[in-house]
Amino acid sequence: MRAGLGFDAHRFGGEAPLVLCGVVIEDAPGVEATSDGDVATHAVIDALLGGTSLGDLGSFYPSSDSRWRDVSSVDVLLEDAMQRLSRTGWRPVNVDVTIVAQSVRIAPHRSEMRARLATVLQLPESAVSVKATTTDGMGWMGRGEGIAALAVASLTSTE
Repeated sequence: MRAGLGFDAHRFGGEAPLVLCGVVIEDAPGVEATSDGDVATHAVIDALLGGTSLGDLGSFYPSSDSRWRDVSSVDVLLEDAMQRLSRTGWRPVNVDVTIVAQSVRIAPHRSEMRARLATVLQLPESAVSVKATTTDGMGWMGRGEGIAALAVASLTSTE
């Protein structure tokens, strides 16, 4: 067994929509990003890659590479990361994501987010957790300048 920790943050200001865990969040500002800017999925990918010592998001999907412009983080990047894990003999056991944002409401979308991640991670929904918190108005996130996410993944060897 191994564990991986992932983190990502994006500044608000890009074109809407905001996408989290592959789910479009209406009435929320967009983020500045190369891909769809899905901070939650990016954190999950970093947790998976880090837990298997394969690298990080930027190692495989650098923002300097135009191939990743506007791609779906769930359908393209997470799917590719899962294939990388499989080829090296690893699979996730569970994933826990925390989204940190002052004004974006996660609760109405939580079950869809869990289902979307679970499908690509090939896990039951009960093994995927999506939570949210604020910074109580402190710092750049508290001022509504951006959004961040943290993820922890437990992994097991398939060999």
